[in-house]
Amino acid sequence: MDKLVYTAATGLRAQMAAQAAIANNMANASTTGFRADRVVFDRITLSDGTQTLSARQPTAEEVTDADRTPGALQQTGRNLDVAMTGNDTWMSVQAADGSEAYTRRGDLSVTQSGTLQTGDGYLVMGQSGPITIPPYQSLSIASDGSISIVPLGAAATETTVIDKIKLVSDKGSTTVKGLDNLLHVKGGGNLPENLDAKLASGALEGSNVDMTKALVDMIENQRSYEVQANLLKEAKSMDESSASLMRLPT
Repeated sequence: MDKLVYTAATGLRAQMAAQAAIANNMANASTTGFRADRVVFDRITLSDGTQTLSARQPTAEEVTDADRTPGALQQTGRNLDVAMTGNDTWMSVQAADGSEAYTRRGDLSVTQSGTLQTGDGYLVMGQSGPITIPPYQSLSIASDGSISIVPLGAAATETTVIDKIKLVSDKGSTTVKGLDNLLHVKGGGNLPENLDAKLASGALEGSNVDMTKALVDMIENQRSYEVQANLLKEAKSMDESSASLMRLPT
């Protein structure tokens, strides 16, 4: 009885986590460069070092990774829009805690203080930290990430390269997607710059969320949740029946 209740309870918790991930994917179906969360269900096997204990095997659920399938490329013509070419190419940004993280979101803008940031407010990293753009007449971003400007008051032909966006590859590295929708190196650390990585200027990568699949997943997950809830109801009914049988007559 206890095993049935324990299994059903952990199953409910797993289904709730999956539902939250699916809802997050659907909410970001139109978010630039978004990679859909993947939830993996597994059994936590308990062991005392000599034997596996099967009396309690709760369900473990977590967002272990993102779907690495690229989203569709959309041409915008905007000089501050960039799309990473190559499925393993990522752009370096500064996460909220100051560490380096990685994104595919390329809808860039220049703040009033001159810093370059993504559409969700993360500072873009250059060769020696967050990129700062001096006052300019025009700006362009080359395919290798180099940022060139024509300074204020200068002739249109006086182009100056001010920095270079740090582009990396996650190939061969263990990376995980965080709750901030950024890619992080598992265990900490930074990915090295990939000198072969390229950008497409004037374009954006769309979200890779498949809304049809997400809706199907949500329905299936809801049904699984109902199965787990029914298991708990059955366990309660069986417990009440057992208690009734054990009750001594007065």
